[in-house]
Order: sequence, then C-alpha cells, then structure tokens
Amino acid sequence: FARMFVQVCLYFYCKCLWRCLKFVVRKLTGQCELQRICYNTKPGAARTMKIEASLKGSKSKRLQTSVNVHPDAIEKTIDDIMELKRINPDINPQLGVSLQACLLQIVGYRNLIAEVEKLRREPYDAENPQHEEMLLKLWKCLKPNSPLKARISKQWCEIGFQGDDPKTDFRGMGLLGLYNLVYFAERDTEIAQQVLTDSLHPKYREVTKKELSQLSKAEWEKKKFDKAIGYSFAIVGINITDLAYNLLVSGALKTHFYNVAPEAPTLTHFQQTFCYLMHEFHKFWIDEDPLDIMEFNRVREKFYKRILRQLQNPEMALCPHFAASESLINM
Repeated sequence: FARMFVQVCLYFYCKCLWRCLKFVVRKLTGQCELQRICYNTKPGAARTMKIEASLKGSKSKRLQTSVNVHPDAIEKTIDDIMELKRINPDINPQLGVSLQACLLQIVGYRNLIAEVEKLRREPYDAENPQHEEMLLKLWKCLKPNSPLKARISKQWCEIGFQGDDPKTDFRGMGLLGLYNLVYFAERDTEIAQQVLTDSLHPKYREVTKKELSQLSKAEWEKKKFDKAIGYSFAIVGINITDLAYNLLVSGALKTHFYNVAPEAPTLTHFQQTFCYLMHEFHKFWIDEDPLDIMEFNRVREKFYKRILRQLQNPEMALCPHFAASESLINM
C-alpha cells in the first residue's frame, strides 16, 4: 500500500511538473508543444507519434478527441487546434500542413485497424461466389501449369492447406488470410512461387555428431524421416497474417506506416507488409535451420521479437517502397 501511495504521488507530481515545464518553455520560446514538434522533428514516424502523444496527453478534451475524428473533419479539426492554441495560421502556414499530414496518418491507422478487423471477422463462405473466385485465383497464381481437377481435392495440400477443402483453414483469420495470400501470389508471383517451391522441396538438415550422440536409436529412427525443414505454405501464410494483425493492433506497425505512408495508411500498405513478412520469415526459417516442423512456434516467436525490435526504431520502414515487389527485391 505504501509503495502504491508513493507511486501515485510521484505520478501526479511528475504530471504537474511536466505541465509547469511546458508552460515555462512556451513562455520562453513563444511556441506551443505542437509547434516545437513540427518545427524541430522531421516528417515521419518520429513526428507523428510525438504529435499523437501530445494530443492524447492534452488536458483539453477537444485536443484529446482530435485523434478520433472522421477523415473529412480533419481540416476543421486543424482550424480548431490553431484557434485553441492561439496560433495565427497566416504567420504559421506550414504548421497547419504538418498537423494535417500527421492527423491523416493517425486517423488512417485507426481506420485501417477497423478495416482489417472486419475482414478478420468475416468467415470464408463457400456459397459466396466472390470468396470462391478468390480461392481459385490463389491456385491459378501459385500453380498456373497444374489445373485444379476439382473444388474439393487433395491438390490443395500442394500449396500448403491441411485438407481437401481450404475453407476450414481460414477460421482463425477469416477472409483476411485469403486476401493476403492472394495479394502475395498475384502481386509478387515469382517470389511467392519460389517460396512455395522451397517449402515443398526443402533442403534436408544435416544432423551433427553431437546431436547424433545424444539421440537413442529409437529417437534417431523417428527423427531421420523428419529432418526436412519445409512447411505448409498456405498455413504459414495464415499464421503470418496473424502475426501482422497483432503488430497492427498493438500499435507496433505505427513506426513503419507513419514512415512509408505520407497520408493515411491503407489496406494495400498492410498487404505489402504481409508480403515483406512472408519473404523475411522464409529466409529466417532457413537460417534458423530447425530440426523439424515442430519447432515452428519457437522460430515464429523469435522472428516476431526481431520484428518488434526493428520497429522500436522511429526511422524504421520494413518495406520502404509502395510496390511490394520492389520492396522485396531491393531489401
């Protein structure tokens, strides 16, 4: 209780001290915090995240709610902010432009989460012609020289689904998983086909003498048929969709999107990020050289932590170009 009381007192003391410090700095510089951020921080994630934190941490409700406005109301919101902060737009014309760009990114990120969540919650419907068309497009992009003999077929296992009917594999991520796989296969066809080929025809892992000495004969007999480090392409794609979704919802992708999208990030930006993650995970999986597919969760978690560390850099852009193909080739 005593520790909690001290922490509460310290919190309020620091909060009051911070507000007093901001007041003093404004009097000395003649600029509010928003002005100082826009004038002293270059465009991108560093600026936008500071603006977002400043607005959310403001004692003014109007400023707090400015990060949740509709995109069409951003210009009016900028006028309100300038008026509330007593900033003359004629003397500070660039400030309004900078704030507008930041708010477009902030509001756009929130809207992107809503759009992605909607797709994730929509289940695959085999009775929906559009869903079926997308699924067949995925097959055609990945296996253009191998016609699908039937809608329900063991052929689906060739591109990494678990059974005869892929619809059951989309339960976790809904349509979002399918959207991402189709985007990857359609926009980055050569890379997607190469990743698929590698996953189907993996290299076989060499067992070291040390590992061999630690295995019993029964364990070796079990392991020697399970040394291939391939994986199920489609299932991994759905799993990487889940990884990208978690990065988005947690706010970790703000760094990336605020650096690559000069205005509001869109679903296309999210899908390009998925392409990058698929490509990078494939390389990471090979470099990790797992003993078998049972190590997938360990490798995935390690990969996830690496991406999180990269995104802690405010200048980080996972795939700096808008075209996913270009970004993957140039990385």
